[in-house]
Amino acid sequence: QVQLVESGGGLVQAGGSLRLSCAASGRTFSSYAMGWFRQAPGKEREFVAAISWSGGSTYYADSVKGRFTISRDNAKNTVYLQMNSLKPEDTAVYYCAADILSGQLERTRDLYDYWGQGTQVTVSS
Repeated sequence: QVQLVESGGGLVQAGGSLRLSCAASGRTFSSYAMGWFRQAPGKEREFVAAISWSGGSTYYADSVKGRFTISRDNAKNTVYLQMNSLKPEDTAVYYCAADILSGQLERTRDLYDYWGQGTQVTVSS
């Protein structure tokens, strides 16, 4: 079992920055990949970014590439999402997720095994 708790969401103006955190507990954090997803009102949950167990590999959705950075600190059992140059279309509930089994960086939400409760990010224009 893995428990995930996100934090760091809030209201920010367009062009601003936020850093989301996701604290994990349960299984050995450094043994599995992590991802961030988001869900805007009326839309499906979509992939944002993923990071390998070591942090050595990352993968981004085209919509956030160059603006968002995923990272992890295995000593703190925490994964981060640094979001810069935020746009109103980034407004969504952001979820972190743990991929225990696949061993690869995945963008398919069904391949993630555990999910946090989500944190709201609102970007005003």
